[in-house]
Parts: sequence; C-alpha cells; structure tokens
Amino acid sequence: MKKIAIGNDHAAVEMKFKIVEYLNELGYEVINVGTDSEDSFDYPVASFNVCKLINEKKAELGILICGTGVGISIAANKIDGIRAACVSEALSSKLSREHNNANVICFGARVVGLEVAKDIVKNFLETDFLGGRHERRVSQITELENKGSIDGIK
Repeated sequence: MKKIAIGNDHAAVEMKFKIVEYLNELGYEVINVGTDSEDSFDYPVASFNVCKLINEKKAELGILICGTGVGISIAANKIDGIRAACVSEALSSKLSREHNNANVICFGARVVGLEVAKDIVKNFLETDFLGGRHERRVSQITELENKGSIDGIK
C-alpha cells in the first residue's frame, strides 16, 4: 500500500478532509501533516512537512492543497528532490507523473471542485513515470537543482 503525505493551509481544510476520505476509500495510507483548522496557517509550512516525508522516504508521493495551488507548489519546488506540479485538471496531473516524474501534486480548493480534485488525485497516484526520452529532461531538472545550470548550456 502506498503511503501518501497530504498537507494544506487554512483555505483548503474542507477539501483536504474530503480528499483524505477518498484516499482511504482507494486503499491508500494517508499521513496528514496539514492543518485541520481554518485559523491562518502558512502554506510553506505545509509544503515543507509533506516534502520532508517524501525525502525521508516515509511517504511515496505528496498532495498539497491551498487556495489556488500556486503558493504551495512554489514553496514545495524550493525543496531539493521535489518536483511539484500545480494543476487544475486531470490530464496535467497524469502527464506530470508520466513525463516529469512529479512526486507532489498541488491544486487549489478555490479553483477546482471536489470531483475534479478526485480525478486529479486518482490520475496522479495511478500513473507511473515513463522514463525513456523523459529521463533526460528530469535529469536536467535535477542538474539545475544541484548546480544551478545544465552542462553545455550557458
């Protein structure tokens, strides 16, 4: 059973609870490190908490939800080893795994409805990285992360 880390800020509490319930129905083990309160909660903290679990291999993949998905994804992408995709529909979620080997999916509780959010999550979790021609590009992303440049590119 895959372990999934989920985090959120105050704007996404209700959506997070519903997604956790959905993940449980699908048979995933969920590690909730987001806020359960609508009191102000900083999305960079939620990003850090989820990404730390992924980097420590305590969770295989992560889900982050804030108002728009944008802020929480920007914060997640600042963490080494994380490839977070901010999406608002299921096809991008699927392709973020297939082509980019994304390990965190982000979306906005104020942007997508619950059924679209479920489709985003299901596509993300049920899709594997294709490797092949995509591996070179993912390696370049890692090189940018580690060195700030890509060999041969100035």
